[in-house]
Amino acid sequence: MNSDALNALDQAVAIARERAGDRPPIVGVAGPQGSGKTTLVKAYAAFHPNIAHFSLDDVYLPAAYRRLIAQSVHQLFATRGPPGTHNLTLFNETLDELCEAGEGAQTILPAFDKVADNPVHSSHRPAFHGRPSVILVDGWCLGATAQTDADLVAPINNLETQKDKDAVWRKEVNANLAGAYQLSFGRLDAIVNLQAPSFAIINDWRCEQEEGLLNRDLTETDRLRVGLFVQHFERITRHMIAGGRRAEIEVQLDENRNVTEIKRIPGSSDT
Repeated sequence: MNSDALNALDQAVAIARERAGDRPPIVGVAGPQGSGKTTLVKAYAAFHPNIAHFSLDDVYLPAAYRRLIAQSVHQLFATRGPPGTHNLTLFNETLDELCEAGEGAQTILPAFDKVADNPVHSSHRPAFHGRPSVILVDGWCLGATAQTDADLVAPINNLETQKDKDAVWRKEVNANLAGAYQLSFGRLDAIVNLQAPSFAIINDWRCEQEEGLLNRDLTETDRLRVGLFVQHFERITRHMIAGGRRAEIEVQLDENRNVTEIKRIPGSSDT
């Protein structure tokens, strides 16, 4: 992992320590699909002792539960990813347990099997032992802000045009983001945002990520599937790239995920 990105995360940890007081500082690492969030978090943990870390992806709701939401609210909620498809109770309970953990504690961390599209059974989830010095959480939409009603009127891609003509799905996603997700994001003492050069690169990054997940080259059918999947994230990702986000540290990436600039957001450490 690029040393500049590790340095940026170190800056965020320092900000978080100032805000956390006596409890372990909580730091979020945000960025679009394939930007290197999890790689950065794992690399940082490898160099620092007693780091507890998990992902927003680890608290996705089970497929069966999402199907129930799809039946009662909108069909697009069957696909994991957007706000409304996460178990925020588990997210917050995990943070609570880690913050309250003593030296002899064992905290079972969440985990999700993306191939099976369901949470990992509790008996096979990772455990963190002791009291963490820092808690790191990575997630694609950490720190994202909600859009205005006017922003939601026009569809932005084929998925919204064909399957969300009345804007029911995107309005519900936005309502989730404006409500419970902001409360959960508010628990993060600092956020590092990995900023993509544009939305155009996200599909390529996600395809690379998918190849690693499947351990094989993608077929053309695979790439079409990934392209459709990315459209579920497009609205919020574009909104974040355009500035609709909270972050204490901004890390600008190029198309190869090299760091081109690191910015500390003025006044962010004083809020």
